[in-house]
Amino acid sequence: MDKVVIVMPSYNEAKNITKMIKELFTKEFLEIEGAEMHLLVVDDNSPDGTGDIVKAAMKKHKKLHLLQGEKKGLGWAYIRGMKYAVEKLGADAVVEMDADFQHPPRFVKPMVEAYINGADYVIGSRYIPGGSVPKEWAMSRKAISYFGNLFIRLVLLKPKLHDLTTGFRLTKVKGVLDKIVLDNLMEPERFAYKVDLLYQSIKNAKKVVEVPLQFAPRKEEKSKFNPKEMISTFKVAIILGIKDKQRFIKFGTVGFAGYAVNASTLWLFTKWNYPGVLAWAFSTELAIINNFIFNNLWTFKSEKIKGIKKLLYKFLQFNLTSAGALVIQTTVGSVSDLLFGPQYRQLALPVIVVFMVLPYNYFMYNAVIWKTWKLPWSKKKKA
Repeated sequence: MDKVVIVMPSYNEAKNITKMIKELFTKEFLEIEGAEMHLLVVDDNSPDGTGDIVKAAMKKHKKLHLLQGEKKGLGWAYIRGMKYAVEKLGADAVVEMDADFQHPPRFVKPMVEAYINGADYVIGSRYIPGGSVPKEWAMSRKAISYFGNLFIRLVLLKPKLHDLTTGFRLTKVKGVLDKIVLDNLMEPERFAYKVDLLYQSIKNAKKVVEVPLQFAPRKEEKSKFNPKEMISTFKVAIILGIKDKQRFIKFGTVGFAGYAVNASTLWLFTKWNYPGVLAWAFSTELAIINNFIFNNLWTFKSEKIKGIKKLLYKFLQFNLTSAGALVIQTTVGSVSDLLFGPQYRQLALPVIVVFMVLPYNYFMYNAVIWKTWKLPWSKKKKA
């Protein structure tokens, strides 16, 4: 039976923690089958006695644990708790859950059930059917939450996932959490760390599942939401978005250089009155040579092709796979000549390159030449 440990940071949560412990251990945990449920409270030496309350409750509940330490911020509390859950408690999965009842305990069960049924990463989502945000929230906060989450989905290019800012998540340890260097998460003193942790977990997980979460208003004290947290979260998302797309950005830069070679030589061949098919074919081949050299040296540097024999073989293969681009550009370009005339080649070229040639090339480079994508015929992991 897998051990699932809820990691629950607390600071001055004395009014909430007693109720939370009671609800989890006397109700919710009893309804979960197929998992051994534990609760680890990570208390940042709360002056209101939260730690003492947990210590007293531990005498009654053997699967309740306490980890105390210096207050450094929410992220650091979760990091300490996750490391302790894995290294000391032997957790097979950990759940991130707040102590203030904004993550209602009744939603723990569907999270764990999704894990038991094969999910490596489970997200409590407010923006799928069955999920919601508090009705008490002002319209402005609802808008910030919704559009802020939408912004992060767009930046990280994760349109299939609906809630990337939720703090209620379950992570499988083996193959997911154990591949993440928790101490290196960005902005660990703020909520923004959640975006980095989610981003890395999604990359590691084979199966990601969203379950509904009806996010609740705090029962005690004030919300920790503030503009600084929002700005920090957006900053982390943008950094991750750029980092994640570095290879594509490099590919695009090399492609633009190839386009410049293509366009300039096409102009020259046109000026020298080369036949249309030859003009398109020669200019395209020169761009292919440019793309092979600079993609090998820069875009796919970590998979750089070395050795004369291998370089010659891969260059031949590169030309063969690029034959598709050659056929696309030559065929569509020649048709453009017939329809609009050679004088419009410089207008036709960028349309053909951006919408037809680039997508084809990016697929072939990753799947066939440098083999960075995990496909049925390739055993290497996607970069």
